[in-house]
Parts: sequence; structure tokens; C-alpha cells
Amino acid sequence: MKTFDHSKYRPTPAAPMRHRQWPSRTITQAPRWVSVDLRDGNQALLEPMSVGQKRRLWALLVKLGFKEIEVGFPSASKPDYDFVRWLIENDQIPGDVTVQVLVQAREELIVRSFEALRGARRAVMHVYNSTSTVQRERVFGLDRDGITAIARQGAEWVKREAAKHPETAWVFEYTPESFTSTESDYAVTVCEAVLDVWQPTPQHPCIINLPTTVEVASPNFFADQVEYFATHISRRDSIVLSVHTHNDRGCAVAAAELALLAGAERVEGTLLGNGERTGNVDIVTMAMNLYSQGVDPQLDLSNPDEIIQVASECTGISLHPRHPWLGELVYTAFSGSHQDAINKCLHRQQPDEPWQVAYLPIDPKDLGRDYQAVIRINSQSGKGGVAFVLARDYGLNLPRWMQVELAQVVQRVSEARSGEIDSATIHALFMQHFVADQEPVALKGYRLERSSSQDVIAAHIVENGVEHALHGEGEGALSAFVDSWMRHSGQQLTVVDYSEHAIGSGTDAEAIAYVQINIDGLRISGTALDHDTVSASLKALLSALNRAHA
Repeated sequence: MKTFDHSKYRPTPAAPMRHRQWPSRTITQAPRWVSVDLRDGNQALLEPMSVGQKRRLWALLVKLGFKEIEVGFPSASKPDYDFVRWLIENDQIPGDVTVQVLVQAREELIVRSFEALRGARRAVMHVYNSTSTVQRERVFGLDRDGITAIARQGAEWVKREAAKHPETAWVFEYTPESFTSTESDYAVTVCEAVLDVWQPTPQHPCIINLPTTVEVASPNFFADQVEYFATHISRRDSIVLSVHTHNDRGCAVAAAELALLAGAERVEGTLLGNGERTGNVDIVTMAMNLYSQGVDPQLDLSNPDEIIQVASECTGISLHPRHPWLGELVYTAFSGSHQDAINKCLHRQQPDEPWQVAYLPIDPKDLGRDYQAVIRINSQSGKGGVAFVLARDYGLNLPRWMQVELAQVVQRVSEARSGEIDSATIHALFMQHFVADQEPVALKGYRLERSSSQDVIAAHIVENGVEHALHGEGEGALSAFVDSWMRHSGQQLTVVDYSEHAIGSGTDAEAIAYVQINIDGLRISGTALDHDTVSASLKALLSALNRAHA
């Protein structure tokens, strides 16, 4: 029996729009961004984030400039509840940042959510219930009036509990969950019932959030639904219209962008698109889309390596090399004609003129990338051959990013000599170019203490002939050493990539570590060998630092 059968499906009904305005509009300013990484993103993980990971991700979100952050579902999760309390009780919320929690329209859960936010200066209470036809008929067994009653009652409970906590500046948010599968007229009706309870004003607006809980149609359908809602809801000047798009059809970013044209002012999403099923809208991608059009994204995305590192380590999800804007291979060209066009454009590009380079929609240097460093990846530079010789003759398994850099060094020497380079010369070039763990900074010793969540290091270095004692902490020895160096030097340093392996076996075995760092916007690689992997990794970091200062 054939199971791949399109005839079991029906097209999604369109919103009744005759005179749509959104196609003629242009996005000229960034929306209000809301990170839901700590709630929607976290609940979608195979292994939810630890407390330490949540704190680390929170710090990154604040650093990037998010002013609204959904911090959890405290009524449904004790770890979420405890995290919200930690934020408030330890004064971790900056004065210009508003936290948000999600809750179903159920009395006991709403009460618990207000308890979690007790003492917050300002907070968004985000309540929702499902409104679509299939949810009404097949899940709840209720008609429109029954679902509207749930929404109205939830709004009343929210208003009642907020009155008990006047020390907090409350903002109310309502989401008709599964909005895209809800009849357009009924979506307006159920939200009107909520507005009747909350009575928002232009001075004290509420938020109405329209989600593609499941993306069921192309982005233009969603834009029509949003514009229909925006032009039919009452008290429009007392509402902040928000969207929360998912990526089931691969169009979350496009749907959110068209929704802005249709009247939305606020976008909920995650860093790099983590979320239920196929994920949420990727705020970084959407923000960079605006950036590439000359629109200030109102987020500081100048250190993508840090974003990738923190997001990947906290979620356990690595970034695809072709991920928009930030992927490792985004600014590479394997086609010879592409390389030629890019080189010609780069030579003609003037510093004081708008960016116009073929195949490069933005200047890679804006994101700490150097196109010239990767343009030869697929050229006749001998990257694969160099790596093979070092692996075969010296047991060195270079990571790809180091293969690329070494191949360029080897090619320059080969061209200068106009001849073949043997294995010993390649190895000597590798050692000369990447191993620099003695000058101007050398590691003299260290002590490492481990606990369940942190590693604490006390290291002794010699810098330009002067001894220094360094102290730091982090998740792992290398992270702790990075922290100690930043405290000592005041420099901002991010480990972009790391690899290590053994050379040989038995008592004569050595460890080799390869580290790539981003320091002051520049990527630098370093290598070191030692009898244990920890020492090798710390010295490899110093090699990179010393090369950066050479």
C-alpha cells in the first residue's frame, strides 16, 4: 500500500483579504525582539539546559541587547521556577530588561506564575489557550463560545493576580495558540474578549501575539492573516502586535518579515532558530537580513563566534556550515568564476562607498570573517595533500580550519622555491608557524580544582620575563584558563574551535592540542604538545595568543 499520498491533505484557507497593503511596504526599522531561548528553545531540547547553562545563555542575551526575554514556564517546571527566582533575588535583571513567563489559561498555573515573578520590577505575563478548529473540535470538544470563555476567564485571573502585586509594573500578553489554523474572524473575536477584560490604553498597552504554532501555509498567507487581524481588531492603538513564527515549512524568517509589513511590531524567536520541531524564527538571521539592507537591527551581533559557541554549548546543537550569515562556509567560493568576480569587486571597493561586492551581500569583516583567508579552500593549494603527509609521517590530525591556514603557508613557500616541498619541510613549517608557546608568554605551572559545575585554575606564567599569577574559573580547564587570561589582560577572548589527540601510544605517547581563538575580532590558531592533554590545550592557547601579539 502506498503511504506517500498527497490526496489526504487540503489547502489552508486564506484570510478574506481583498485590498491588502503589505506587499507595497518596506521594513525600515527593527521590531521589538523577544528571545524565547530559555523557554521555547529549552523545552525543545533532548536534554534541557542546566542551571549553569541557563545563566550563561541569559548573560549572552543581555549582552547582545535583548530588552525582552522569556525566561521560562515556571508553573510547569520547578527548574524554570527556581531560575526565575534566582534572576530576581540575585538582582540579575538590568533595569532596561523585561522578563516574561508563559502560562496556560488555568487558575492554579497563573497563581504560581505570579508567585515566580514576585519582586520583579517589570514583567510580562504571557497567557495562552488554543483556538483552532481542530483543537476546539478534537482536543477540547468545545465550540467557539466555550473556547472564548477559557480565554476570558484566563484574562480575568491574570488581571486579579496582578492587582495583588502592585510593586511590579505588569504587561499582559495573550496568544491565541494555533492562530494560523484559526478562522480569521474568530481570532479577532476571542482576542476582543480578552481586551474587554484587560481594558488596555495607549499609555498602558497589552500585547497580542499571533503565532504560526505550526506553519501551515506560505508566508503570504500569514501576512494576510496578520493584516486582517490588525485592521479588524478594536483598540489598535492600545495593542502591541507580536508574532511568533515556527519553521515547519522552512519559512519562519520570511513569515516574520512579511508580518512586519502587515503591521506586526514585535517578534519572538531564538538565537540560530532552536525550538519545537523544526525550530523558531532565527532572530540572528532576521536581524542580519535587516542589517544587510542598511537597517540597524538593534542587537550587537559583532561577535558571532561567541554567539555560536554559547548557543551550541548550551543547546548541544552545532551550527550547520551553510547556516545563513554565520555558517563556516558562508563566505567561501568554490567556483573559479565566483572567486574572480569577488576579487575584482574587492579591489574596486572603496572604504567610503556603500558595499557592492558580487556574491558577498555584506562585508565578512563585519562579522569577524576574512574572505581572503578562505577563498583558496578549493584552489590548488594542496590542503588535502599537506594534511595527508602530516598524518602519515607525524601522526598529526589537523582540524580543517588549521589545514586551510597551513596550506597557504606551504603554498607560499612552494611558489617561492618553484619546486616540490618534502614532508620534513612541511612539518618544520607547521611547527614554526603554529607552535609559539614560549614567547612572550610561557606557562610555568598550574593547579586545577574540579567541582560538579566549575573548574577553578591557578596558573603561573612568565610574560616578557615577568612572573604573574592568574586565577579563573569556567566549565573545563581551557574555559577557566581563558577566564584567567581575560582577568589578567583585560582582553576579550573567545575560543572558536578546539581539537586534541594523542601521538603515539604507551609511555612515550604525547598529546597535541589545536586551538582557534577570536581576539579583538581576529581569528588566530595555535598548537602545542605536552605529555597530557590539559597542559597541551593551555599551551596551545598561549601559542595562539603569542601569535596574535607577534
